[in-house]
Formats: sequence, structure tokens, C-alpha cells
Amino acid sequence: MDESGNLHREGVMRLARAFDEVEPLEDGRTRVNEAYLSILLLSRVIVRLGKISPVPPEVIEGLFASDFAYLQEIYVRLNEDGNRMIETRCPSCGTNFGLDLVGDVDSVTDRGATRRSAV
Repeated sequence: MDESGNLHREGVMRLARAFDEVEPLEDGRTRVNEAYLSILLLSRVIVRLGKISPVPPEVIEGLFASDFAYLQEIYVRLNEDGNRMIETRCPSCGTNFGLDLVGDVDSVTDRGATRRSAV
């Protein structure tokens, strides 16, 4: 949810480059608090969040803790684990389904409903 109360349910996350993980270490905010590294890293690799593009660190700072943890999990699965499937839930009907994180915008069909998601 952004500062205006708009809920953003779709976004695009790209694979991280080595520089994406190294460059934030030079940021003073990371030197003061190492936990800030995750905020800077996500703001670099999340290309779009709803209608927000690029996604500045201030947007990541304002995420609910559960949303922040969810995006961190996607980052780890996409970049480190090699497991590119994630279990998620449709916000409209509550149905759980697997989402393949590889590729561009995918159509995911479950019980006849089509959802578009991009990560």
C-alpha cells in the first residue's frame, strides 16, 4: 500500500547482478544499520510495484513487514536457492497456487481463473 492508500498487487522483480549486492554496502545508511541493505537491494531489483517505477528505497521502507518478508523470500528463491516456484494465494478468491518466478509476465490458471503476475 502506498502513501495514498493505493494497494499494489503486481510487480516486476529482475535477477540481481553482483553490483546490486555490492553497491549498497557503500551507502551510509547500510553502514549505520546493516539491515538497511535489504531495503536498498530490493529497491534496486524491483523494477515496478503496481504503477510505481522505479521503486525508491522509501517505498520499500513503507511496506508492511509481511509484504517486505514476502518480497525478500522471492528475492532469495529467485537469486540464491535456484527454486523458482513459490506458493502464493489469490487475493480475490483465497485459492492457493504455485507461481513460477522465471520469465516475464506469466498467466497462471487455477480452477478456471486466470491471474497475471510478474516477478
